[in-house]
Amino acid sequence: MTGRDRLRELLDAVLDEDNHTLAEMAGDAYASPFHLSRVLSRDAGEAPVAMRRRVMLERAAWQLRQGGSVTDAAWAAGYESVEGFSRAFTRAFGRVPSSVDASTRHWLPAPNGIHFHPPTSLWVESTEHALNALTEQLVRHGLDDTRHLIEVAKGLSDEDFHARRLPGLVVLQWDGPEESVQAVLDHLVGTLEVWLASIEGHDLPGREEDPSAARLLERHDAAAPRWLAVVRDIDRRGGWDDRLIDALCEPPESFVLSSVVAHVLTYSAHRRQLVRHLLRSAGTDIDTGDPIDWLRARRGDTPGGTPC
Repeated sequence: MTGRDRLRELLDAVLDEDNHTLAEMAGDAYASPFHLSRVLSRDAGEAPVAMRRRVMLERAAWQLRQGGSVTDAAWAAGYESVEGFSRAFTRAFGRVPSSVDASTRHWLPAPNGIHFHPPTSLWVESTEHALNALTEQLVRHGLDDTRHLIEVAKGLSDEDFHARRLPGLVVLQWDGPEESVQAVLDHLVGTLEVWLASIEGHDLPGREEDPSAARLLERHDAAAPRWLAVVRDIDRRGGWDDRLIDALCEPPESFVLSSVVAHVLTYSAHRRQLVRHLLRSAGTDIDTGDPIDWLRARRGDTPGGTPC
């Protein structure tokens, strides 16, 4: 061991004041953009661009709490317009920047405990209240596996990405048909976005018309760390039996939070295997998605045999 903290070096490159793009972050870290994204998504539970955006918004909230102007906070956070900053801030904090006061908490949900700490530092929150091992593996495997499948789908031709290989297939009646790789992946990502909106108290996200695989990956990388943070927060509070009154439904419905997480896990697993079936039908070689293999890869274990 050399004592070199490579993960810390990557984090420093992501959060450096002068690095605004993934390419700039990767260059400062002496890594490829792909390697930087893969390592941070795996080891910190958050893609580099999403992490930087979140931490910069946390810093902006702190600046506003100190009496800073919305315009100054927007520029400092790297936004090209006050309008764009205001939209992003409102989505993240559930309130417009101009309404921030001394009582506003400037931390956002984070899957890794990494937050902005004034004036220019980071704070790494204790992980002693992390999820139990089984729930952690189920949630993180589902998120990592979805990301992996979207990456594979990026290599499909447009024809194969949209091909209706399962005509008439409906997984859940209210979601409509899921007949192609594109449709199933869209529902995988959209399910997280809808439940996050309900739990966090945000507006229901609109359905995008024909999102590309690259766009789905962008949406997934924004939603995945928030979902992990939400589940961890439920566990930390012992809130599994809490009820969510979802006013986004018409009429409003009540859901037990443990059942919401179980619902997401169940249909995520089903849809991921549907995507694998569709990818194989398109001639793409794809793994099984076994969580045993996923955990071995994360730990660097040598693969063993299947049980006799």
